[in-house]
Amino acid sequence: MNRRHFLAASTLPLLSLAVPGVVASAPAQPAPFDRSVVRQMARDLAGKSFKAPDNKLPDNLKDLDYDRYRAIRFLPERALWRGEKLPFEAQFFHRGFFYNNRVDIYEVKNGQATKIAYQPDLFSFGDLAPPGAGVDLGFAGFRLHAPVNKPDYYDEVCVFLGASYFRAVAKGQLYGLSARGLAINTGEAKGEEFPSFKAFWIEKPAANANSIVVHALLDSESAAAAYRFTIRPGDTTVFDVEMAIYPRIDLERAGLMPMTSMFFFGPNDRKDVDDFRPSVHDSDGLAVFNGRGEELWRPLHNPRDLQISSFADLNPRGFGLMQRQKDFFAYQDLESSFERRPSLWAEPIGDWGEGAVKLIEIPTKEEVHDNIASFWQPKSALQAKGEHTYTYRLHWGPDTPKPTALARFSRTGIGARGDNATLFVLDLIGDRLKSVDPKTLRGVVTAEKAKIQNIVTQPNPASGGWRLSFELLKEKNPVEIRASLMQENEPISEVWVYRWTP
Repeated sequence: MNRRHFLAASTLPLLSLAVPGVVASAPAQPAPFDRSVVRQMARDLAGKSFKAPDNKLPDNLKDLDYDRYRAIRFLPERALWRGEKLPFEAQFFHRGFFYNNRVDIYEVKNGQATKIAYQPDLFSFGDLAPPGAGVDLGFAGFRLHAPVNKPDYYDEVCVFLGASYFRAVAKGQLYGLSARGLAINTGEAKGEEFPSFKAFWIEKPAANANSIVVHALLDSESAAAAYRFTIRPGDTTVFDVEMAIYPRIDLERAGLMPMTSMFFFGPNDRKDVDDFRPSVHDSDGLAVFNGRGEELWRPLHNPRDLQISSFADLNPRGFGLMQRQKDFFAYQDLESSFERRPSLWAEPIGDWGEGAVKLIEIPTKEEVHDNIASFWQPKSALQAKGEHTYTYRLHWGPDTPKPTALARFSRTGIGARGDNATLFVLDLIGDRLKSVDPKTLRGVVTAEKAKIQNIVTQPNPASGGWRLSFELLKEKNPVEIRASLMQENEPISEVWVYRWTP
């Protein structure tokens, strides 16, 4: 999938916000609804053979290219709850382009669910002929709007569109990386399975609400699942997620809390790059707070070959694909504004047992592809015909939700040091470094089956932090490296971990 088109398709320009209106409901009678309904539907689905999603479309809507699909625009004056002075509104996506699968969407109010009717007059079609009246195509997905940046303007805050993908932004941010409902066999040689959301139920919010609830039904060849999202926009946009998975088969490679992003190049990885910009990425590193109390930072890179890293753990505290570099001059891109892309932090609620945070790095020669994936993979398979429930929290925002006292790595620079060594230059920042006694500070660097030399620590007056540098003697094989700052025998920084490949 062309990532640039994917992002643009989900952020089609809005029209006037001043005209009142409302999406009409389907003529079908409302049905009773509570949080148990979707779980029962998922349970029932898992007990049957998988049925592929409905992707049939009228001839004039088949095989649309990006530009013709982009011409189909939802009319904002027809938004759900427009003119009711509620804290949220919903708009819908037409099917076509990459998004052929039908998705049914329901409004829930007063304990009753009513299907939202597809109507051609909800959209403008450019030079395409709209479907005839009475044709029920369903939708491809939806987006929610709320007054986040200005009290009188409804900004787009999240979008559910394509397979089980969804994205969100916080105040002042632009769309970047994505989350998913469920990952199956990601990075496996036999190929990945892509579960899809089949239906959504959006609960009508109260007039004074600061959150909105969305339920979702997911299905795939190997499993069905039910979700309940409680979404709170703000300086950090938070999703509280309740998930129940019903496998049809034993899921040995299930990815929970999955997220995908893009890393093209940066100061640690500019091989074969001829570009005016210093960096191009939506995320620059994977952060992990593991169950042992360690805080890890793994800078991302664009490898020559597929790379899979595994961080084994017991009851993880959280992980995320982060965009730490927030300075325009690190990117110099007026169009993409990578410095405004959100970080995404996944926080398990409760004890999740044994497993691993997985990191998948896929080679790419273009920035339009999401080539980074990360998720939690349980050690034990999710057994078929069982119910597997998880609760977690997603934080879309500028940083991890809880501040750390440890110094953090803010930049990783890598380059040649003559013919026989590679130089690593790591910058660290943090309040704890401002009052440190230089005589008590030392850098600790280790590497498996490789020689490290010339470890140097020194203040960095430009950042107010410190710089740790070292040399890795030339190697023919990949090398796993760990580095940190110590004050005497106590860690004063998070742990930098990296897989160097020749």
